[in-house]
Amino acid sequence: MSVRKTSRTTAAPRIEAAGLRWLAEAVPDGGAAVVRVLDVDDDALTVETVVEARPDRMSAAAFGAALARTHRSLPAGTAFGALPPGHPPGEPPLFGPAGQLLPMGSGTHPSWGSFLAAERLDPLLERLTAVPPVLRAARDRIASGDLDGGGTCGTGGTGDAGGARGTGQATDPVEPPSRLHGDLWSGNLLWRRVSPEEPAAAGSPGRDADVEGVLIDPFAHAGHRESDLAMMQLFGLPHLDAVVAGYQAQLPLAPGWEERVPVHQLFYLLGHWVIFGDAYAASTLRCCDATLAL
Repeated sequence: MSVRKTSRTTAAPRIEAAGLRWLAEAVPDGGAAVVRVLDVDDDALTVETVVEARPDRMSAAAFGAALARTHRSLPAGTAFGALPPGHPPGEPPLFGPAGQLLPMGSGTHPSWGSFLAAERLDPLLERLTAVPPVLRAARDRIASGDLDGGGTCGTGGTGDAGGARGTGQATDPVEPPSRLHGDLWSGNLLWRRVSPEEPAAAGSPGRDADVEGVLIDPFAHAGHRESDLAMMQLFGLPHLDAVVAGYQAQLPLAPGWEERVPVHQLFYLLGHWVIFGDAYAASTLRCCDATLAL
């Protein structure tokens, strides 16, 4: 069985297929399961059908650990903002619901803050009629790199660099880029029952849960791993605490990550403001206040 998704944006099916295939590169080493691409052309993407099941806490914890393995799977030297190798040349990454896709920037950066400001926040700010001063200030604070700290992950972690751990300041160890889903709200994470005959992925701790999380509809790029964790919290997720516990057991988050959640939610809320209107203005501005308070 399969699902065929059509798009009015010519490049969108190939962009999504490239993101799914890129995320799936981590699966053999125990990364999170990804819906399988069956066919793609300029007009449509066909993926396997996911027969949904109900997750429990064990399933949620197993997904958290698998997501951590996906995050840490990027090669050394990958820049923030790097797109999947199969991304259509010359096409911008696209963010938003299928009928309201917005082009984002495709530049790469040595730091997360400069990437987020230039390639994610600025394209959205250009679409606002008026930019509130607190929003501009939060954008500039992020761009400065003050909030780039965040521990170790994958191949680029620097270990303990001294300074005030957990403050979010630049004295924290610099977080290297991670392989991100990029739009990991609950609607883009499905749950399915795993066949008993299916072997555990190489490098995984074995399959203890009979239901697994499956990633769909990515906004895939090399980014900060706390962004995926923050998006999961934005609209809620079944057994979220178990997902985070499983993640922490596999790849601990840096101290202070909970205080940085609003920083990583800012792009997503601003995107909702631009796409869906002023109903998201207040929550976006609250994220700005929290960002400036760090």
